[in-house]
Amino acid sequence: MNLSIVIPLKDEAESLPELCSWIERVANEQQLSYEIILMDDGSTDDSWKVIQQLRTANAHIKGIRFQRNYGKSAALNEGFKAAQGTVVITMDADLQDSPDEIPDLYKMIVTDGFDLVSGWKKKRYDNTLTKNIPSKFFNAATRRMSGIKLHDFNCGLKAYNNKVIKSIEVYGEMHRYIPVLAKWAGFRKIGEKVVEHRKRKYGITKFGWERFVNGFLDLATISFVGKFGKRPMHFFGLWGTLCFLLGFGISIYLTVSKLIDSSNAITNRPAFYVALTVMVIGSQLFLAGFIGELISRSSPERNVYLIEEKAGL
Repeated sequence: MNLSIVIPLKDEAESLPELCSWIERVANEQQLSYEIILMDDGSTDDSWKVIQQLRTANAHIKGIRFQRNYGKSAALNEGFKAAQGTVVITMDADLQDSPDEIPDLYKMIVTDGFDLVSGWKKKRYDNTLTKNIPSKFFNAATRRMSGIKLHDFNCGLKAYNNKVIKSIEVYGEMHRYIPVLAKWAGFRKIGEKVVEHRKRKYGITKFGWERFVNGFLDLATISFVGKFGKRPMHFFGLWGTLCFLLGFGISIYLTVSKLIDSSNAITNRPAFYVALTVMVIGSQLFLAGFIGELISRSSPERNVYLIEEKAGL
């Protein structure tokens, strides 16, 4: 199969028929064998009923319905597991991503040999104050942390070599950082393409201001996990050892000064409490490293979701 298109959605019943029809037309024009995997992330409208109707009319359409809302990362992760195409493309279900971009994205993976191509919505129709400006800060921070020169990490329109999506695990809210996850997994050929951003036609956005706060928290998480996820002792052990040695050094100094001049009461000096505090912190960091090592070796349920129903899978 040439192409898998994974579409996470929540309460997008109105847009699904038009979106699937548009994708079908583009795929047929390009003579691509394809599948459309619609990930219903706990919709409360008629989205699943629409998916079943679309599946009846077009066998290329498949669906997975979560029992409750888990978030976009969970939907993408399960969609990636089900995808069979040589190239996997993700897009949002709200018609703000144009299926007309599919042929060029597909060629960049197959012909140009990119591992991952991220869309760049150079001209956006979102609110400048609540979305565009925070997005610029978010992307600048992610570029600096990851070393990946992309303008729009959070763009839902992306294309992947199948090997990439089978090599990474998307959980929590890490969908914003899939290019970073791919880089940490060893995929270095990451490209970018300017894509069309369309005005929302149906419904309202499902993301609020809190996504930017969560985004920067996730950035700190993925930065740590990418560097020390498999070896947390290298981080906690290093700082724990340095703190302990600093406190121990101060203690030695206070002890020697007491031996030289017995009138110097150790417990009456502020340095004694500084040394004690630093040594305790150092010991706690060191123990955190050991606990982190144990946890990193066994986390079997961090990506387990309740799936209520499937269609075509």
